[in-house]
Amino acid sequence: MADALLQVQDLRVEFVTRRGQALVLNGVDFELRRGETLCVVGESGCGKSMTALALLRLIPAPPGRISSGRVLFQGEDLVAASMARMREVRGNRISMIFQEPMTSLNPVLTVGEQISESLRLHAGLDAGAARARAVEMLQQVGIPAPQRRVDDYPHQLSGGMRQRVMIAMALACRPDILIADEPTTALDVTVQAQIFDLLRELQRDKGTAILLITHDMGAVAEMADRVMVMYAGRVVEQGSTAQVLGTPGHPYTQGLINCLPELGSSAHAATNSERVTLAEISGVVPSIWELGSGCAFHQRCAQALPRCAEQVPPLFALDGSGHGAACWLLGQAEVAA
Repeated sequence: MADALLQVQDLRVEFVTRRGQALVLNGVDFELRRGETLCVVGESGCGKSMTALALLRLIPAPPGRISSGRVLFQGEDLVAASMARMREVRGNRISMIFQEPMTSLNPVLTVGEQISESLRLHAGLDAGAARARAVEMLQQVGIPAPQRRVDDYPHQLSGGMRQRVMIAMALACRPDILIADEPTTALDVTVQAQIFDLLRELQRDKGTAILLITHDMGAVAEMADRVMVMYAGRVVEQGSTAQVLGTPGHPYTQGLINCLPELGSSAHAATNSERVTLAEISGVVPSIWELGSGCAFHQRCAQALPRCAEQVPPLFALDGSGHGAACWLLGQAEVAA
């Protein structure tokens, strides 16, 4: 599409292990458009964070590598780009908020130095201007006394404050694309709201596209324009937020939504001292050595067909507006055949 900043085509990532080659991403396809938020959801181990790392060529090699596929950023294939070019892109055109600030921040540099580094490198600011911008960014992400905190080291900050420093670093150069891997996990509800407001402001001012990886369906409902559901290294459903949350097509997506307590039921139960019973998806995500040749979800699916254990379903279109799900139940003509 003309307005697509990022186009990911048939992305596959594999790791070499003692048991052989393990395919951890298997044919991931999606687009990210200017000014939109695409939320990636799914259980732990489904490939969300690995997808984010692959986009920026941060897969540890060895043992991992991108075995095939393309990552087109404004038409340029980042998979084929040199490492020098990737250093120009990372932190400048495409930034990432990592999930774990304890291991992402340098313990021997102040937080101000770490924010200033990308500003000096990519924006050409001198030391004074970069420091002033670092103080401004700390203030924007809700860190109190930013003029003092800019000289603190990571160990002097709480977990939530370190997470906010990571967000400040990612936003400092006002990137075209922001990849946010569970960006508000360590933050309280009030600060979460401030961060989401900051992200929306960035989108309004610069048209930044956001790839938001999260387990929080409340964050999906609040932030997402579109939703991509992943399972066992594959995309199993994509569509607008209203489509995916309102009329989910894949049994796995339906299971994720059914696991959430309904606000009305919870309130009623609290009033009447009743116990709320939450639905669950039976079983666990299979290991990559147990996937077999069919749909990875078929062993956990109450609606599975014989064909589900034999063939991987394609992404069937549910309507003409981009909503699709990879389930043989939706391919009625193929099932009948």
